[in-house]
Amino acid sequence: MEILGPVRVERLIPGGQGVGTLENGKKVLLWNVLPGELVEFRLTRDKAKYCEGVAIRILESVADRVEPRDACYLATSPWQIMSYEAELAQKRILVEECLRQQGVAAEVEAVRTDGQEFYYRNKMEYALYWNKEKSLIELAFHERGRHSKMPIEQSSLEMPVILQTAKDVVAELNVRHEEARKYQSLLVRANQRGEARVALFENGKAHPTVEPLKDEILGYEYSYAVDGFFQINLPVYEMALLEMREYVLADRVLDLYAGVGTIGLSVARGRVLQSVEINKQAYAELTENAKNASDDIFKPKVYLEKAENVLDYITDDITVILDPPRAGCDKALMERLGLVRPTVILYLSCNPITAARDLAILGDHYAIEKIVPFNFFPKTPHIEMLTVLKRRV
Repeated sequence: MEILGPVRVERLIPGGQGVGTLENGKKVLLWNVLPGELVEFRLTRDKAKYCEGVAIRILESVADRVEPRDACYLATSPWQIMSYEAELAQKRILVEECLRQQGVAAEVEAVRTDGQEFYYRNKMEYALYWNKEKSLIELAFHERGRHSKMPIEQSSLEMPVILQTAKDVVAELNVRHEEARKYQSLLVRANQRGEARVALFENGKAHPTVEPLKDEILGYEYSYAVDGFFQINLPVYEMALLEMREYVLADRVLDLYAGVGTIGLSVARGRVLQSVEINKQAYAELTENAKNASDDIFKPKVYLEKAENVLDYITDDITVILDPPRAGCDKALMERLGLVRPTVILYLSCNPITAARDLAILGDHYAIEKIVPFNFFPKTPHIEMLTVLKRRV
């Protein structure tokens, strides 16, 4: 294995890697590094304008570096190498950089967290590895930057019941003398009560039918599919919802990219709520959750449609909730919001890069009341970011 370097790490970039400059002027993007460190690295990808790698030797470390808890940290949580204080500071810096690149001038608040660094994930998907020497299946993750799998004994991100359930499933497969190549992956999900569900995906076969899980969010119960979209870190998600609820003042609320409905149905109770979702599985769960939430006063309406196809629902007297996928919002939707100018827009983003792009479109029409990052995914580079926008007078 060829070792390259040394190279000095200049900063972290959105996505989580550190960036440095080689002697020939070429940029290198590195995992397992912190700003200011001098490292040698293993090359994983070589492009014309940049290359990528993983630091193998830390020649000069910085004070923020800590010993990672898991051997598999590069695969699951590459920021296990930094202190939690440094992680929160870096995430704020990255949000600020994304905004700066799009010309969005706004103050970014400190990252909010419940302080739980580990054991927060309510869902984990494992690979299955075949140990030839033992003729046994082992739990594994895919190695970062490689096509190979890494067997694991310990993983500290998911709730303990999830890892234990996965180990139990693998033990049963080994009792039956199964082989790993038969399976695509093993998904385990648990609710806050510790009830776990398993989906074992077999190659060439339809996904198994698994009983849905139920969880409470802000005192309201929601049902969701084990293999569907549902927030990974519910305690911190509730923190974001409480912040959003303070700004839902209009009588009408339009919840776009609604998923299974947990935002709109949690923060807009008693309002006239319209929820829009395009994924059929999520829409089915949204429909059920909306029905369960209905009473004599609160009667939410749900729609199976793309957000950009319901532009007529946008009026100037409503609160709009946006929770798009990583690609961000459709440009036509953002332009419609800028034209009609609803009173308040609440934009919860899982990708500050695309959120900053979308916010730039609204810059002439809205004042940014606040931007609050939330640490939904400790020990990883992922950032959730809430932006509250109010119509300019």
